[in-house]
Amino acid sequence: MRILLVEPGRVPRPAEIGDSLEDMQTVVGGHIQAVYPFEEPVALICNEEGKCLGLPLNRVLRLDSGEIYDVIAGTFFLCAAPLDSDRFASLTEEQIARYAERFHAIELFPEVRHG
Repeated sequence: MRILLVEPGRVPRPAEIGDSLEDMQTVVGGHIQAVYPFEEPVALICNEEGKCLGLPLNRVLRLDSGEIYDVIAGTFFLCAAPLDSDRFASLTEEQIARYAERFHAIELFPEVRHG
């Protein structure tokens, strides 16, 4: 499956992975969570417990107004989520290019100290 891989502190890059649950869990480092923040059928697959585990903050998700509504922690990837299928699928080259541009900026987050 052709995906767009987005790692903390790095620019997004296309990658090939298997389409099994285990393959996807390996990429994100744990249980997966699928988020659908886009109008088209594209899924953002991240580690379900990324924030709880203290994984590095990666990218923000914004409303159309530009307001931040969530931050993704840890490595995530984008893949197609066809409406007529119960499986994820490869992105098109056009989608890879568009989302690579959207997530190109490496975001820096202030370090939060507890205690």
